[in-house]
Amino acid sequence: MNPVFALIAQAPTPTGPPPPTAMNFLFPAALFAMVVFMLLSARSQKKRERREREAMFAGMSRNDRVQTVGGVIGTVLSIKDNEIVLKVDESTNTKMTFVKTSVQRILTSESTAGTGS
Repeated sequence: MNPVFALIAQAPTPTGPPPPTAMNFLFPAALFAMVVFMLLSARSQKKRERREREAMFAGMSRNDRVQTVGGVIGTVLSIKDNEIVLKVDESTNTKMTFVKTSVQRILTSESTAGTGS
């Protein structure tokens, strides 16, 4: 008999997969919990930003100085349902109409401009 065949015949047979351990369950569960937590925190942050932005639009009034997302700075002349008219140049009396949501921030408000001194 060949010695190689004798060694193969004596090799232990595999008994199956190793038994499951706690790490086999804990790692995927922890990973899933982290993903759910990140999604929920991102969602609540978006809601908060949306509320702050809606409050800014609600608080916007005539004679407020605003900046649009395009970088145009002007003074609010009128506010309609979904649009605002800005006066962007004093010397030529240039007026531009924008969608209300294009306002990025309010630079100075009429109420804060009057309380300067």
